[in-house]
Amino acid sequence: MTTFKISKTVPETARRNGALRDGSRAVPEETPVAFSYGGSTHAVMMATPGDLEDFAVGFSLTEGIITDPDQIESVEIVSETIAGNLGIDLQIVLQDEENDMLRQRRRHMAGPVGCGLCGIESIEQAVRPTPDVSGSKLTLSEEDVVSAVALLNGQQPLHFETRAVHGAAFYVPGRGLIAVREDVGRHNALDKLVGAAARAGFRGSAGAVVVTSRVSVEMVQKTAVVGSPVIIAISAPTALAIRTAQAAGMTLIALVRGDEFEIFTHAERIKSGAAVDVA
Repeated sequence: MTTFKISKTVPETARRNGALRDGSRAVPEETPVAFSYGGSTHAVMMATPGDLEDFAVGFSLTEGIITDPDQIESVEIVSETIAGNLGIDLQIVLQDEENDMLRQRRRHMAGPVGCGLCGIESIEQAVRPTPDVSGSKLTLSEEDVVSAVALLNGQQPLHFETRAVHGAAFYVPGRGLIAVREDVGRHNALDKLVGAAARAGFRGSAGAVVVTSRVSVEMVQKTAVVGSPVIIAISAPTALAIRTAQAAGMTLIALVRGDEFEIFTHAERIKSGAAVDVA
């Protein structure tokens, strides 16, 4: 497995106790990561260069390029140094049928960490249909919601080191967090999580997605693709994210602070002092 450094210690001058002092601190690496299918670049994302196999699978799933991780025949990680900086190309080989489908709808885009929709070719692509997750029987207790965020806060080593990355996790009632991924981009962290879960054979309908970021529409869409009926976030949602979650039958919980939180859609999944069910 190819690995790269995901953080770096750099010199700094900090003002502490009323005085400037020289010191150092850790910062996350940010690297252009290209997704290439059949030898052609499909997208380039600025990302943390870790968990790249998960990233390749998760991105391919959430972008609708594949519907099952078995449709990827191989992932080769190719790196090069460009102007003194690392660049990574994820060369993904798909089965023939998926390659043909991708060629028919080929698009190129460049997505900086703050925007997961940059470069798409039409409004229709931006508001593409979101899978319906209303059939999931999953319910959570109020304590599950609070615990999910508290657990994620304790399982983000890169964030603790740098204070500059997002986290995404899957929470299953009775089991806790079964996977956690981090990245400088919130969409990337979720894609890596989706890929990790898919590679492990985890059913998204069995748990909730937990994120440290705000909830935008693409975060709801990615959560629905993996089949999870609940997204829990530390920050606030957008109006479009709320409308999309409502239509998809997804419970959207945000602004989790300690034991307080706000439920914006499908509050019936959250039970107070009652037993919960796992789909």
